Amino acid sequence: MDNILADIEWYKNDNIKAIEAKVEAQKIAFSPLTFQAVQALRSLSILQIIEDAGDNGISAFDISQKTGVSEYGVKVLCEMALGMKVLCLSKDSTSVQNEKYMLGKTGWMILEDNLTKTNFDFVNDICYKGAFYLAESIKTGKPEGLKVFGDKWTTIYEALSSLPEKEKTSWFAFDHFYSDIAFPEALPIVFAGKPRHIVDIGGNTAKWSIACCSYDADVTMTIVDLPGQTAVAEQNARKAGFAQRIHTYNGNILDAQTVLPQQPDAVWMSQFLDCFSLKQITKILRKVHECASRSTLVYVLEPLWDKQKFLGESYALQATSLYFTCMANGNSKMYRYEELVNAIETAGFELKTAHHNLGSNSYSLLVFKPCM
Repeated sequence: MDNILADIEWYKNDNIKAIEAKVEAQKIAFSPLTFQAVQALRSLSILQIIEDAGDNGISAFDISQKTGVSEYGVKVLCEMALGMKVLCLSKDSTSVQNEKYMLGKTGWMILEDNLTKTNFDFVNDICYKGAFYLAESIKTGKPEGLKVFGDKWTTIYEALSSLPEKEKTSWFAFDHFYSDIAFPEALPIVFAGKPRHIVDIGGNTAKWSIACCSYDADVTMTIVDLPGQTAVAEQNARKAGFAQRIHTYNGNILDAQTVLPQQPDAVWMSQFLDCFSLKQITKILRKVHECASRSTLVYVLEPLWDKQKFLGESYALQATSLYFTCMANGNSKMYRYEELVNAIETAGFELKTAHHNLGSNSYSLLVFKPCM
């Protein structure tokens, strides 16, 4: 899955051999069990101990001694990890009695690669239990899996401030890991036009607004978000020393009563529109159009799954769509370039420029101007 993805043509081919297809089918059939096997290897420190053993490898007995996990438990987990290429056997393993486990390349990614670690924690802590209700979510158009955290909310965004600390940490780590990496490359693009007032819709914890204030001493920011999020944003703005330049506006962007700040120089939406259906995106952008002046520029930062450098990243984005279906809101997904642009232009905007491959996660920064 690390092949370079040149274009959509890859998805038009089915070149896999039948015997390989059968192996892939077994991986899918047992994936809930294998996922939890790797999670156990992580949480019980077995993977770390094997990595520490290096090229010499380490036996199941010695792993058991170091972790306190039974030798049986070590073996069932490690044998599954062999089948997944998470682990491999040392070259001098000639019998069951002298077998030693070594970390494979996939195992290294699980332990050391930040993208993989972030995704793994997010799936385990946020998505895993709720994924059982995916088919129900497809039928109803609602995030039926969200019920694993309680029945008070209709979307996960309303629930964020009330999630258990571990789950909350994994959610925000996932949310910020992707978009934040693109900020250094996005800032010069946005500030090339010297905006003095930027409306940050879906500003979340104020990371972008703080980055803007740090980048330009004259800009002021207005964060538009739900009350629970703006409270956190205000706190973070104060801590960063920008309380006088970062303002907040409480409101549900889909609510007809929500009126956006008028005639800003720029409107910023980072990893925000993927939280809505295409029809809702058009509705949101019509509201943005109402507040815009002729010179207002709209910046949309999104990871588009058909604009990624590698198949692994596209796969992760396609899988993230399932999180939106069963946990977040029931009706949004990670979009392709053309469908997102079309939804925004339908609201009365014209695509001015498109900047792809920002940051290591290949974000796209789409810049729109209003059609007046």
